[in-house]
Amino acid sequence: MARTTGSDGGRTEAAIREAAVDLFARRGYEAVTTRQIAAAVGVQAAALYRYFPTKEDLLFDLMRRHMEALIASWEAKRPDDPDPVARLSAFVDNHIRFHVERRHSTHVSNMELRSLSKERLSQVLRLRTAYEKELRAILRDGAESRRLTVDDVGLTAMAIIQMITGVIVWFRPGERLSVEEVARTYLAMTLRLTAAQEAREN
Repeated sequence: MARTTGSDGGRTEAAIREAAVDLFARRGYEAVTTRQIAAAVGVQAAALYRYFPTKEDLLFDLMRRHMEALIASWEAKRPDDPDPVARLSAFVDNHIRFHVERRHSTHVSNMELRSLSKERLSQVLRLRTAYEKELRAILRDGAESRRLTVDDVGLTAMAIIQMITGVIVWFRPGERLSVEEVARTYLAMTLRLTAAQEAREN
């Protein structure tokens, strides 16, 4: 059933983003039309163009906001503790919780990079690189202090990112595991991957 948004522009714009994320995640960007997004919001298709002149403008907005929100979330949760094990633990926990809460947005951000123009793809990838540099810095500090065992910082960071982002593929709220249990289990696996437990004992 179509949703109505009233006359408030901010609410309408937010509703467009919400509908687009849902449709893009379920059907794929290429298969979704602006008319379908408008119908889901409860407005005329022409109304979308006041906010997003093209469908790619909307996709880029969604992906940029997703990455900016992820970076802001980490900045808010980054611990003052300089210990790399504490920072790694906080990074993994925040990453999993953020992505579980935004499963559709994460799916769109991961699967639809191919749908962006070269310039816009570069902008999103720069944000991704900035975020992943945080993890690489943690791993590098851990290796240098011998609190973590890391043979290749870049490969290890890539493996961890892939593992903890992959939670959204199978996790469903209300099933066997809670978000807290998933975060705790994935953290334990990350600490084993980096030999953090052994490092703390030495």
